[in-house]
Amino acid sequence: MPSNAPTASLLAVLVVGLVLVAALLMSVGRFLPRRFADLAAMGAALAAGGGEVVMLPSALKDRLVYWMAGWEPSGGRTVGIALVGDGLSVGIALLAAVLMLAALTFSWRYFASDSTHFHGLMILFLAGMTGFVFAGDVFTMFVFFELMGVAAYALTGLKSEDPTALHGAINFGIVNSLAAYISLTGVALMYAHTGSLNLAALSVELSGDRSPLVAVTFVLVCTGFLVKGAVSPFHFWLDDAHAVAPSPVCVLFSGVMVELGLYGTARLYWAVFSDTGVASAGQVLFGALGVLTAAMGTVMCFLQRHIKRLLAYSTIAHMGVFMIALGSASGSALAGLAVYALGHAMVKGALFLLSGIILDRYGSVDEFTLQGRGRDAPWLGAAYLVAALALAGTPPFGVGLGKGLTEHALTDAGTVWATVLMIAVSAVTAGAVLRVGARIFLGLGPPPAGLEEAGMSGDEEKIEVSIGRDRVPLSMSGPVAALLGAGLVLGAAPGLSANAEAAAVQFMDRSGYVGAVLGGAVLPVSPAGTAGGWDAPSIVWGFVTATLALGLAAVAVYRHRVPAGARRVLAIAVPALRVLRRTHSGRAGDYVVWMVLGVAACGAVVLV
Repeated sequence: MPSNAPTASLLAVLVVGLVLVAALLMSVGRFLPRRFADLAAMGAALAAGGGEVVMLPSALKDRLVYWMAGWEPSGGRTVGIALVGDGLSVGIALLAAVLMLAALTFSWRYFASDSTHFHGLMILFLAGMTGFVFAGDVFTMFVFFELMGVAAYALTGLKSEDPTALHGAINFGIVNSLAAYISLTGVALMYAHTGSLNLAALSVELSGDRSPLVAVTFVLVCTGFLVKGAVSPFHFWLDDAHAVAPSPVCVLFSGVMVELGLYGTARLYWAVFSDTGVASAGQVLFGALGVLTAAMGTVMCFLQRHIKRLLAYSTIAHMGVFMIALGSASGSALAGLAVYALGHAMVKGALFLLSGIILDRYGSVDEFTLQGRGRDAPWLGAAYLVAALALAGTPPFGVGLGKGLTEHALTDAGTVWATVLMIAVSAVTAGAVLRVGARIFLGLGPPPAGLEEAGMSGDEEKIEVSIGRDRVPLSMSGPVAALLGAGLVLGAAPGLSANAEAAAVQFMDRSGYVGAVLGGAVLPVSPAGTAGGWDAPSIVWGFVTATLALGLAAVAVYRHRVPAGARRVLAIAVPALRVLRRTHSGRAGDYVVWMVLGVAACGAVVLV
């Protein structure tokens, strides 16, 4: 028995325990006092996070492998269900637990009415995410992926009396469920071709396989993950869902759920397909999708006046950057991405909670409706400004550290254009957030005109709370401060970069994964990372990006003072921007068409 077997057994305890707590809350939650349900849900999230803190040091050294019911592989064949924890998967599970705890704390006094299912759905969501990252076979990944999806659909439509909430939830459910069926078809083809579902066994069976069926399977299975990851052109559901979901739920959507889509894609690629005929084509596909996603998300982010939609498109733009890092197949880039995603989760979570406080206080999340109304809450404006600058990658926040590490790695890999694109994405998306803050908290800028006026208003946001609360409760302001503080601490955490690089190298080590799962022993893991932290270029480019963001925000707010010649040049792009906006029609049928076209295009890239 491996020496870390007791620690590995925590994998099963956490997954099964969370499912049981969710089932209990869903079954009897309506009969429980609201505060009891609050405490039970928060206790479950806290316990999950505590278990993952215990596992993380061991997972960074040796992969944790646990076979359910002791059904270990025999003669190279696998029948049982394996749970596998490495540095990256345990780290993501811990991130999910931390964000869940922040969201539940914020919800303590946030909702105007009690929901009998909210707490059960939240813990079911956490169970799905935790089971997904620990799953050691592709079918178990699918099951927990769907469990996570079902909880997410229900949470999106939690305000069932609001037609827009139901519309967003239905779009979310239709697009993601169809994508799941496509993925399941890929799983079936994979099983028919190899007779295996375990990731390690599949890696052995498919090693060196260059048949077209492998390429088709790769695209089909990844489709569900790319849809959940909001990778363009599979992203259309995301802003509809964020616009109507309660703000605490958006923290989880943008902070960890969409990242899990990328995690699933990366896990499949490196554990199963990195030694097959699609290895190099897969990297090209990731890079191409990343550029498309980053460009589309950045432009759409700047066009929004609905705060939550704006933040949702910012998330999409950052998913594009993350996809580019995946496409580089660089361990250093993946390490930088891990730090970047961690910092992004904290800052974006804080911004969504601030949008909830704005809705609580002023009854709208529309940039123009709220113009100047935030002058009575300077502390709220200060928190919003800090979060926006952190999103730009300003030192010493963790976002800036991750951005700098990723830019370094991509530059070393010879893709300087990717570094330039990252700076542009960060500057424009943070500039959009700063523009909103300047209007709401400083009252700057003229009334909306042209494209701004045509944007979807945030006045339709269904009230989740009582309006006009003069004093924001500590249970709502505390999580904002905690997330911003965590984002700051991450930028200065000793050893974070080196551990992230060790976890990235471990994650990309296909043979090590196979040996740990099928060999019956936990193999020594990759050597400790050597990645550094802040350096002069990272700090300089971080401040340059923040300065660009401030400049873009100023230009947007004072656009009427921009020279007429420059305005005429910018006007050339208006027709194309109107077309881009119309493609985001809010109709599920349109989104399904885009998804089918996307699957076909991905197939063409991989097969040709």
